[in-house]
Amino acid sequence: MAAAKPTLTDSLSFCLAQLTAAAGEVLGGGKDTATNETPLGRALLALRTRHVKAAGGIERFRARGGLRPLLALLRRAAAAGPAPSQAGPGSAPSSAESATSAGPAPSPGSAPSAASSSAPSPPARLRKTLDLALSILANCCTEGACRTEVRRLGGILPLVTILQCVKTDSIQNRTARALGNLAMEPESCGAIHSAGAVPLLVESLTACQDSQCLQSVVRALRNLADSPQHRLALAQQGAVRPLAELLAAAPDPALTLALVRALLELSRGCSRACAEQLSLGGGLGPLVSLASHPKKAVREATILILANLCAQGLVRPALGNAGGVEVLLGELRRRRGPSGAGPASQQPLVRAVCLLCREAINRARLRDAGGLELLMGLLRDPRASAWHPRVVAALVGFLYDTGALGRLQALGLVPLLAGQLCGDAGDEEEEGREAASWDFPEERTPERAEAGSFRSLRSWLISEGYAAGPGDISPDWSPERCPPPPPPPEPAEPTSPTLGPTSLRTPRALRTPGRSPAATPEEPWGREGPALLLLSRFSQAPDPSGALVTGPALCGLLAYVTGSPGPPSPRALRILARLTCNPACLEAFVRSYGAALLRAWLVLGVAPDDWPTLRARPARRQHRELGEMLLQNLTVQAESPFGVGALTHLLLSGSPEDRVACALTLPFICRKPSLWRRLLLDQGGLRLLLSALTRPAPHPLFLFFAADSLSCLQGLVSPTVIPALPPPIPLDLDPPSPCLYEPLLGPAPIPAPDLHFLLDSGLRLPAQRAASATASPFFRALLAGSFAEAQMDLVPLRGLSPSAAWPILHHLHGCRGCGAALGPIPPPGQPLLGSEAEEALEAAGRFLLPGLEEELEEAVGHIHLGPHGGPESVGEVFRLGRPRLVAHCARWTLGPGQCPRKRALALVGLVEAAGEEAGPLTEALLAVVMGVELGGKGSSLEC
Repeated sequence: MAAAKPTLTDSLSFCLAQLTAAAGEVLGGGKDTATNETPLGRALLALRTRHVKAAGGIERFRARGGLRPLLALLRRAAAAGPAPSQAGPGSAPSSAESATSAGPAPSPGSAPSAASSSAPSPPARLRKTLDLALSILANCCTEGACRTEVRRLGGILPLVTILQCVKTDSIQNRTARALGNLAMEPESCGAIHSAGAVPLLVESLTACQDSQCLQSVVRALRNLADSPQHRLALAQQGAVRPLAELLAAAPDPALTLALVRALLELSRGCSRACAEQLSLGGGLGPLVSLASHPKKAVREATILILANLCAQGLVRPALGNAGGVEVLLGELRRRRGPSGAGPASQQPLVRAVCLLCREAINRARLRDAGGLELLMGLLRDPRASAWHPRVVAALVGFLYDTGALGRLQALGLVPLLAGQLCGDAGDEEEEGREAASWDFPEERTPERAEAGSFRSLRSWLISEGYAAGPGDISPDWSPERCPPPPPPPEPAEPTSPTLGPTSLRTPRALRTPGRSPAATPEEPWGREGPALLLLSRFSQAPDPSGALVTGPALCGLLAYVTGSPGPPSPRALRILARLTCNPACLEAFVRSYGAALLRAWLVLGVAPDDWPTLRARPARRQHRELGEMLLQNLTVQAESPFGVGALTHLLLSGSPEDRVACALTLPFICRKPSLWRRLLLDQGGLRLLLSALTRPAPHPLFLFFAADSLSCLQGLVSPTVIPALPPPIPLDLDPPSPCLYEPLLGPAPIPAPDLHFLLDSGLRLPAQRAASATASPFFRALLAGSFAEAQMDLVPLRGLSPSAAWPILHHLHGCRGCGAALGPIPPPGQPLLGSEAEEALEAAGRFLLPGLEEELEEAVGHIHLGPHGGPESVGEVFRLGRPRLVAHCARWTLGPGQCPRKRALALVGLVEAAGEEAGPLTEALLAVVMGVELGGKGSSLEC
C-alpha cells in the first residue's frame, strides 16, 4: 500500500503559524474570520489529534510558544460568543480580578456580567473552534509546566468568561475539564476561586444534562477543594447541595463515582454549611445505600463521607435515622477483623462512632447494633491506646442509660477505666463546637430562659453529686463534657442564670486566680475526667462491690490518687469514701484484701510495684490521712451489727480463701477488743492466718499484708507493754570479761595443763582435767568416770574443727563473755548452715553445755539480727533450727518500730526457711503476737 501523502498540517510549524495568524488577525480587528476558518479548523484538529497527543508533543507545543496564541484565540472566541440575556447566580470577574489573574496577554474586552440558562447557541464554526481550542488547552494542562505557563499568561479569566457566556454542553464540558486540570496546582486553584468560577460551575450542575459534562464539572469542584479555606468557600457558595441532589437522582455508575469522590473531598473537616447542604439535598439516604455498593472505590469513599459528616452534630440524628450508625459499626467491625485493614484506616471510623454517642437516639441504635461490645474491644486493644481517651469520653454518653451501664459493667469496663486513670494513652483530640451533642442545640438568641426540664435535670444532678451547685451546669450541658461554671458577675450586676456561649463546650480546668472568693472552688478536669465520671456513676449503685471493690479497680484508683502530678480530682476521693461507707462493700473489701491494700498503699506508702523491691517513696501526709479515714469508714461498717454478722459468717462459714482473708483483715478494721478477741483468738482466726503463711499465697502481697496484720494485732493484744528485742551481748562496746583459758596457752602456763585434747586435724589443745570435768556431765563421765579417757593424758575429740573447739575449751575453763563465742560466727550475708557456727552449736549440745549454747545463740543473734543485720539474715538464722533463735527471729520480724518492708521481707525469709515444717514458725509468731515467752522445745500456746 502506498504511503499517505503528507499534508501541511503534519507540520507543527504550519499549525502554529495558522494559530498565530488567526490570533493576530483578531487582535488587529480587521478581518472576517470566516474566510480563514477552514485552515484554522484543520490546524486545530491536527494539533489536537496528532501533535499534542504524540510523545513529548505537549512540551514541544509549549516550547514553540503555542500557548500564547491559543489563549488569544480563546479570548477572541469568548468575546465573539453570545451574551446572556438575564442575570444569573454567577458574576463575571471585575477589572481588578482581571488585572490580578491576567498575564502579559490582556483580554480584548470585558466579559458579560452574568450567565443565562437560555442563552442562544454560538455559530457552528465558532463552537467548533472553541471545542478544539479548549480540548487542546485541557490536554496541555495535564502537565505542570503548561499549567504554570497558562496561569502566567492569564489564561484562567478567559476560561471563566467562556464558562459564563457559552452554555453549550460540549463547551462547558471542555472548559470545566481545563479548569479542573489547572486546579491541580494550589496557585492556580486560588486564582480560579478568585476569578469567580465556583458559582458558574455550580450553575452548570443544574443546567447540564450530559453525563460527561457533569463529570467534568464535578471533577473541577473536587480539585478546587484542595484546602480547608477552599472547601469552606465551596460549601458557602452552594456547591454541596447540587452534588447531593444529583446523587439522590441515581445517576450512572461513572457519575456516581465522580460525585462520591467530590463529596469526600468537600466533607473533609466537614463544615456546618457542608453538612446542612448535604442533608437538605437529600444525600444522606443515598450515601447510606451506596455504603454497600459493589464497587470498592464507591463503597470506601461513601463510608468516609459518612464518617466525616459525624463531625457535625446537626446532621448526626438524621444520619442515624438513615441507617448510618449500623453502616459505620459494620465497617469498623469488618476492619477490626482478622482480614481487616490497619489502625490508620480505622481511625476515622472510631472517631465517627464515638461522635455518634453524643445523641440519645444514636446511642440507642448503637447499643442495639452491638456497638458497646465494639467499643469495649477497642478499650481492650493495646494497639488502639491512642483512641482510648476518645472511647471513654464517648461512653460517658451512656451515663444515665441503666441498661447500657449494666452491659458495660458485665463486659469489664470498670477495670479498664481504672487502668485509664494512670495510663500513657494520648490525650483526646479536641472537637469543635459544631461537634457538640445535638440533644442540646445552640440557640441563636443572645439570652435564653431556662426550661422546666432543664431545672429538673439540674436539681437531679446537684442531688446526685454530679454538680456542685446551680452554676456548675448550663443548658448546653451534655454528658461528654462538664463545662466549668461561668465567671461570677460584677457585684453591681444582678445574678443571671443564663450563661454566655464562651463558657460552654470547654473542658474543665482549675479555676484561674482572680475569681470571686465567694465562688466555689473548681475541680480539676483532665484526661482522667471522663473515666472518673463513669466510675463515680458505677459507685452510686446500691451494691457496686462486684465492679469497683476488686484488685484492678482499687489499684487504678489508688495509683491515680498517689501518682497524680498535681492534686487529684476530688471525685476520685469521693469514690473511695463512698465505697468504704457502703455496708454492701464490706465483704468485698475483705475478700479482695482491699482494706490491707488501702493501709499498705496510703498509710505505709508501699505500692504493689514497690514490693519486694525497696523504693524510696515515703508516704505523704495527705495520703496517710486519707488511708486512715478510709480504714475508719471500714471500721464503722465492721463494728456495726451487720458488719459483725458478715465477718463472723466469713470466718466460720466462708471458703478457705475467704476465711484467711477475713483473719488477715480483722486487725485493720476491728478496734473493739471483744470482737477481735472472739474472732481471732477464741474462734481460731489467728491460727488460721498463721497456718496459711506456708501455703501458696492467694495474693501477690499476701506476706506483706500478713506481716503488717500480725504487727497490728500485736499492738492490739499488748498496747502498753510490747515485747522488745533482747539486748545483744555488748562484746564490742564494754570491755570483755577476763579470759581464764588464755594462761594455759603461754610458753610457761600457770597452772600447768594436765590434759590435752587431740582434734582430727592433729592440733593439741591444753586443758585442766578438774575444770573440764566439773563444767559438763559429759566431760565428768569422760574424764573422771570409768572410761579409758579418764586415765589418758591425750584425749581425742572426734568431728570437731579448731574454730568450733575454741569456744568449747574457753567455756570448759570458766570463760563467760570473753569473746571466744564470736569466733566461729560468719559475718552477715554468709550462710550459717554448714558453717563453723553450726558445728560449734552442735558440739555444745553434744557435750551437754547449755550455757555455751545460749552464749553462741546470743552471738549469732548479735551479729546477724543486730544493728548490722538485715531481713535476709532472718531466714538464715531460722534455718539453724534452734528454738531460742526461732523466737529471736519472730521477735525481730514483729518488733516495734520495724520498717514495714523489712518486716515483710523477713517474714518471706522465715516462710522459705520453714518450708513444709510450719509448726515452729507458727508457735514462735504466735508467742510474739500474744506477748509471751516461748518455753522449751515442746511448748505450745492455745488460742
